[in-house]
Amino acid sequence: MLDYKAEIPFFDTVIYDNQHRLQIDSAIQKVLNHGKFINGPEVREFSDTLSRYLDVKYIIPCANGTDALTISLLALGLQRGDEVIVPVFNYVAAAEAVEILGLTTVFVDASDESFNVEAEKIEEKITSKTKAIIVTHLFGLSAKIDQIVGLARKYKISVIEDIAQAVGAEFNHKKVGTYGEVGCISFFPTKNLACFGDGGAIITNNEVIAEKARMIANHGQTGKYEHKIIGFNSRLDTLQAAVLNVQILYLEENLSKRRFIAKQYRDGLKDITEICLPDEQEGSLHTFNQYCILLKNKEQRQNLYNELRNAGIGVMIYYPKALHMQEAFSRYQFKENEFPVAEDLCNRVLSIPIFPNLQEEQLQYIIAQIRKFFNR
Repeated sequence: MLDYKAEIPFFDTVIYDNQHRLQIDSAIQKVLNHGKFINGPEVREFSDTLSRYLDVKYIIPCANGTDALTISLLALGLQRGDEVIVPVFNYVAAAEAVEILGLTTVFVDASDESFNVEAEKIEEKITSKTKAIIVTHLFGLSAKIDQIVGLARKYKISVIEDIAQAVGAEFNHKKVGTYGEVGCISFFPTKNLACFGDGGAIITNNEVIAEKARMIANHGQTGKYEHKIIGFNSRLDTLQAAVLNVQILYLEENLSKRRFIAKQYRDGLKDITEICLPDEQEGSLHTFNQYCILLKNKEQRQNLYNELRNAGIGVMIYYPKALHMQEAFSRYQFKENEFPVAEDLCNRVLSIPIFPNLQEEQLQYIIAQIRKFFNR
């Protein structure tokens, strides 16, 4: 296995399965033939299929995952100055949506075990101005969503679940994204459920929220040229919906492949005491959108990063800088070590390849290179 020479990408969007490719080509051609590129029948078909898969009443497709978050905040009726709790160890999209709307971002530190927001630290950040909590199920692992929802009910605040990396993840045999008032999805090409560009969706069981979100995503319209509220233009185009109609057929199969690869990594690396490996927590079902290992320190992380890159293995760092240290949030004047767990994770987390098309010889080569680095 150590003689494997081909480059291994961090993520491979190429479709190897010929049947899968033919189905997608056919779906795209169908759209080209009927020419209904906006709100074509494929959009409704996908919404219905996703609704059944997640067991949720309403799906509102939109242009991308960040729009899904922004529309959700608007649909919940938040006003300027309202506070929204957001994980500080996270991609910028959630906090970005909060800031764009003139709301106030309140960061909460991460758990050093799950990388998700530390549920126990949320309550101390709740004030009379707190109106919502955004929960990101990071890397495909459910946060402690039952505990967070219980806390939200206690203080009568809303929960928005970001499941961009966690479509298909479960907590206590229920799909994440369906616990809070709203769930938000991105269909970015590297996600578990992906299109061939940008795409997103809002999911909810609340009819009032659904109707308002639908209006916001379509210029605030109740009907053509009838604008009830101020909205904006955020639509999932028909071509992307056609792709997603095929992709969702393979979602569970691809999640099974990811979980198998994750098990192979665990079996192949569990004796290396210098690293911590991700694992499913009790009651959860992981999607492994990323496979993140935790190194001893920043120097060791950088050395392994360089070693794997030199061996032709694509690796990534999710995330190199916690949000409170980003210049975009400088108005809050956060201090270093204000969120120590997140800062520590940013120095130690390294993501290695995990995607459904990862071949056995590639997988074993990656394991062998990591073992070699640690002289195992």
